[in-house]
Amino acid sequence: MILVRRANQQDASAIARVHIASWRTTYAGIVPNDYLKSLNESERVLQWQDWLARDVRVYVAELDGEVIGFASAGPTRELLEGCDAELYAIYLLNRAQRIGIGTTLVRTLATYLCAKDFKSMMVWVLEQNPAIHFYEKSGAVRVTSKQIEVGGAVLGEIAFKWPDLSMLASLT
Repeated sequence: MILVRRANQQDASAIARVHIASWRTTYAGIVPNDYLKSLNESERVLQWQDWLARDVRVYVAELDGEVIGFASAGPTRELLEGCDAELYAIYLLNRAQRIGIGTTLVRTLATYLCAKDFKSMMVWVLEQNPAIHFYEKSGAVRVTSKQIEVGGAVLGEIAFKWPDLSMLASLT
């Protein structure tokens, strides 16, 4: 059975493990291999301990007590017209994808953000991300794009927007 709950400081290690594992599977062939190999779990644990101490909402998905995915959101970090919230990250282990866990995590975050009076949400997604259809299927619309650098490679990134968080919160 899948359990979605708010993350706490004790989850930093598990979140870091999922973060790195999902980067290595999702972005293989997109992000330079040397960069993916260089991802350091100890460093990522420290980053997640810092994030979990901030005013950022993070939820984890557990299966039989093991964290298999997570998502985080809060106020936008980069202005995008009509968006006041941002989905900062959503990552699932490969075996946890395409079974509804991502939708549950996003819906849970949207419900929380609605309760905090946020109205809309955006997310930046690598345009070669094989899960890009997830955002489109959930009602997000493409609004802009930009170029970013990851591990020495210039990659395209697309901003998706959910104009109505309350609609996203009601996804099934």
